[in-house]
Order: sequence, then structure tokens, then C-alpha cells
Amino acid sequence: MATADAPLSANVGRRVVGARIGVGAEKTHLPRTQIALFVGLAVGIVFFILAGLSYSGSLTFQLRAGEGVGLNPMLDFLVFGMLAIFAPYGFLKSAEERRVERIEDRLPDFLRDVAEAGRFGMTLPDAIVVASHGRYGLLTDEIKKMASQIEWGVPVATALRLFQERVPTPLVKRVVSIVTRANEAGGNVADVLTMVAHDTREVQLQVKARQISMLTYVTVIYIAFFVFLVTIYIMAAIFLPQMIVAGQGISSSSLGASGAVTLQFGYVPILFVAFLVAVIVHAVGDGIMAGVLYNGRIAEGMQHATIMLVSGWAIMRFVVPVLNT
Repeated sequence: MATADAPLSANVGRRVVGARIGVGAEKTHLPRTQIALFVGLAVGIVFFILAGLSYSGSLTFQLRAGEGVGLNPMLDFLVFGMLAIFAPYGFLKSAEERRVERIEDRLPDFLRDVAEAGRFGMTLPDAIVVASHGRYGLLTDEIKKMASQIEWGVPVATALRLFQERVPTPLVKRVVSIVTRANEAGGNVADVLTMVAHDTREVQLQVKARQISMLTYVTVIYIAFFVFLVTIYIMAAIFLPQMIVAGQGISSSSLGASGAVTLQFGYVPILFVAFLVAVIVHAVGDGIMAGVLYNGRIAEGMQHATIMLVSGWAIMRFVVPVLNT
């Protein structure tokens, strides 16, 4: 019985240790960003259906009294649908990426500390455990998890792989790959860690320099967008109302009655819808382009598109006067 129960006890012990250190544990839940994307898509589809019903006249919804049903309410529901898709995923994904960036900022410091511990004759696992007592900002928790796994007997290659899975960025993947290969090959791992730390810091400085240079273009995009909104406001508040007044005056005069001079001022309200469509297109396109220019990520673009879309839609619907004939 003792020999039969021994393998079972060993397996149970390994499962308990694995559950505690996170080895072999299967992920049974979706990331928050994917949940936000799926929920946003579902809510967005609902708003798109409401937009179609509003356009067909089946749904009588008026955000502004007197503007009637049709294009304006339809565009409102389209904006709500796009916001439901862009906002949750964009902000959550951007926050997650900023957290990963803050973790990566301290990665070279950790590599240098591990290299210094290795110069005193420590093996790589022992050097990681010693370096885990330092402070590395948000990276500290991940380092402590890796050190705990090593102390529980997990091979250093497995612990590094699990660290890579928790922080799945190209920079971390490259560092883990180099360190793992250097440790397997033997030799002076400390020199390899020092070079990797230096190279990692150089890559981070290049990324930050690129973001600083691209920030100017992002600012120009925002300025151009809000200048476009100001131009629309001036036209809707001053220029187009004068066209309506002039057209009404001509139509009631003898020139209008005889047909000698005509001014189709009845099409002026359609320009308001065209302006609103242009603002929506510019907000989505310019916002995504701003995010891609800044750090090359669509999620950052969704965040900028949300800010522009909310600002542009609110100004068009609550600040710019309605054009009625």
C-alpha cells in the first residue's frame, strides 16, 4: 500500500506546488480587453440596429426637438455604436500597454543586478533570487513570482518562460530567449546579461525618442480637427443662416416670382448633416492615425478616436446651431 500510494502522493504534491507557483495552471478566463471588445461589439450592433430603425422611421427618437426623424437620429445611434466598440477596448488595452511599458522600463536594471550577482560566482537561479529583493517598480511583483518559482524547484528556463507569458511583449520575449540560450550554453552569463541590459536600454531610448518626435504630429492632428469644428460653427452660426435669409427674401420678391433669380436655400439643412458625417469620419480616421503614429498600436488610435468622436459629436449636436428653413 505504501508503494502504491507513493506515486499518488507525489503527483498530488506536484499539483499543489504547481498550483501555488503557477506552473501547469490553465487559463480558464478571457483577458479583460477581449471581454470588453466582445461586449462592445454586441452593444455596438444593437446601436447600429437602432440606427437602421431610426432611419426607416420605425423608431421616433429626437435628440433635438423639431429636427424630425431620419438622418440626424441615425447618425447619433451610429456614433453611440462606434463609441461602444472603441471606448472600452481602447482605454483598457492602452492602460494594459502602459502598464507593460512601465514594467519594461525597469527590466535593464534587473538584468544588471542579476549580472552583478553572477560576477560573484552565483548561478543564474541564485542570482535571480538575490536580485528579487530589490525594488523595480511594477516589475517587482513579477520578479518575486519568478524567484518564488525558482525557490520551489522550478527550472530557471521554465520560470523565465512563465515570466515571458505574464509579460508577453517583443522586448521581454527577446531578452528571455537570449538569457535562456546563454544559460544553456554555459560560460560567462554575467557578460551576456550586461550586454542584453545595455541593448534593452538603447531600444527603450529609441522608442521614447520616436514617441517624442511623433507627439508633434499628434498635436497637429488634434489642432486641425478642432479648427475644422470651429470652421463648421462659424459657417452654421453666421454664413449659412444669412444664405437662408437671402434665399427667403429672393423667393418672396418679384425676381423670385418671375424666376429670374433663384437660390436653393432649402438644401442648406442638408449641409448640417454633411458636416456631421464629415466630423464623424475625421474623428475616427484622425484618431486612429494619431495612435498609430504615436506608438504604432490600433488600441491607442481607438482611444484618440473616442476622444475626438465624443468632442466632435457633442459640439455638433449641442453647440453648433441647427439649420432650419
